Amino acid sequence: MKLPPNTATTKNGACPVEEENSRAAKPIDGSRGLKDLMEHIMKALFLFCGLVAVGFVLVISVYLIISGLPAIREVGLIPFLFGTDWDPANKSGSPAYGILPMILTSIYGTAGAIVIGVPVGFLMAVFLSKVADRRLAAVIREVVDLLAGIPSVVYGLVGMMVLVPGIRVLFGLPAGDSLLAAVIVLAVMILPSIISVSETALDAVPREYEEASLALGATELETYFRVSAPAAKSGIAAAVVLGVGRAIGEAMAILMVAGNVANMPGLLKSVKFLTTAIAGEMSYAGGLHRQALFSIGLVLFLFIMLINAVLNLFLKKNGKEGN
Repeated sequence: MKLPPNTATTKNGACPVEEENSRAAKPIDGSRGLKDLMEHIMKALFLFCGLVAVGFVLVISVYLIISGLPAIREVGLIPFLFGTDWDPANKSGSPAYGILPMILTSIYGTAGAIVIGVPVGFLMAVFLSKVADRRLAAVIREVVDLLAGIPSVVYGLVGMMVLVPGIRVLFGLPAGDSLLAAVIVLAVMILPSIISVSETALDAVPREYEEASLALGATELETYFRVSAPAAKSGIAAAVVLGVGRAIGEAMAILMVAGNVANMPGLLKSVKFLTTAIAGEMSYAGGLHRQALFSIGLVLFLFIMLINAVLNLFLKKNGKEGN
């Protein structure tokens, strides 16, 4: 008795259809196993990259703590943080290591740059996102990208050759190196970050929000500032965070226009920032002076961490209120 074609067997006793299905299944199982393997490898790679980033932060933190604490212990925490005199090379034999003028200068300089840069950057972002013609917006975006790519030393050079002499002539000062020059330079330097991030946040606002506002009788400007801007506030706040980080961490450009003198902050006085103290004196410092510069780095590091924590808390609070 002959078997039907579908039930014929091979030499190993298997049905041809079953054998063909098993052969077809093997590549599928193999490819699936390869995909699973690649997925595990990529997950491990992502975990490794995350751990590397955390490790860098920990290494920097530990190094600054180890290098900065000896000077704070020797000078004293209160005299170091609240002392008003910074004179490590005092020839009379009593050097001073008070950094309060530099702390206040960094705070005032950053705040001044934010007060000038944030409104200008936000208004420019609204103009590019909502008002400007596409061709004009494209040209302005190219200029903004160019500003973001200019090195810090070029900002400092232009400020030193143009801004500082202008301030000297305008206010009748013996020298134009001042906190005002530093604030203006910082305000210009943070503009690209604020404009780009704010414009992206405004572009992400659903068009339906604006159409509904216009349908209710609001003007275009009222819609932009009362509907679009509040809807994009988390992105705009993130732009401010980036601006603060850029302003408080800048050193080279400020070193060229601020005068680098550890005075108590005044708008038309030569001043020294925390960053410029490290950049300007580390090359020749030694002994306790060098350790004090590491202590300044530790204070600056903690200061930036505190600002980021406060701003992130503010962003999360606004996000919960928005939800």
